[in-house]
Amino acid sequence: MAKFLYVYHGSGKMPTEEAERQAAMDAWNGWYGKLGAAVVDGGNPVGMSKTVLPGGKVENNGGSNPTAGYTIIEAKDIDDAVDKAKDCPILKDPGFSVEIAPIIEMG
Repeated sequence: MAKFLYVYHGSGKMPTEEAERQAAMDAWNGWYGKLGAAVVDGGNPVGMSKTVLPGGKVENNGGSNPTAGYTIIEAKDIDDAVDKAKDCPILKDPGFSVEIAPIIEMG
């Protein structure tokens, strides 16, 4: 089995109400439960990033496609990883997407 990185992209507000937070956590836990042992690292959400450009210029706006979080999974190939991502709860918000990249083992 190969490892794949899911990078969640988009920007939105975190739920402020306890019921909304719990519903979001339940959705993620349900999806992770469905993925089972394929989840290598459940990851985390991330805060606003900075981007260092050539010449040392720094952008403080999260870039053109802000990262919202990540997960690492195992799958038989990238198509399998794509299929597993289709039920990701973040995709319920039209402003978000999941980028999938194979992790290349070095050495």
